[in-house]
Amino acid sequence: MARVSGPSVTVTRLAPGTYRVEHEGRNEIVYVAGSAADRWIFWKGEVFRGEWGGPDGVAGPDKARPAQKVGPTSLIAPMPARVIKILVQPGAAVKKGDTLVMLEAMKMELPIRAPADGKVAAVQCRDGELVQADAVLVDLV
Repeated sequence: MARVSGPSVTVTRLAPGTYRVEHEGRNEIVYVAGSAADRWIFWKGEVFRGEWGGPDGVAGPDKARPAQKVGPTSLIAPMPARVIKILVQPGAAVKKGDTLVMLEAMKMELPIRAPADGKVAAVQCRDGELVQADAVLVDLV
């Protein structure tokens, strides 16, 4: 177990690609995948992609950017994964934060959540399907 502490943040490595971040009395789990030049970070239902880690391995979020979106209404796979459960059907009304699809990658579950209130226009994946990074999973209107 590795541990890095700063003035107000403590990061503890729980397993390869899994970290606990303690900040202002809160504990949050963060998942990390990819190379230092193309790092994928999954935190609080959001996916970030970018360069993380300079020579000291701790370059910050100034180089990170939100994962690329296919369109304003398309939810995409953040990394190669297996679809383990589809929780919505076309025509279903969804609220911001609702889990629409559950993925599994690197022995962790990745919920794909609605970024805003809307309606499911189409489901572009199937249970058990292997999807690549940036594959469209659900279209919202």
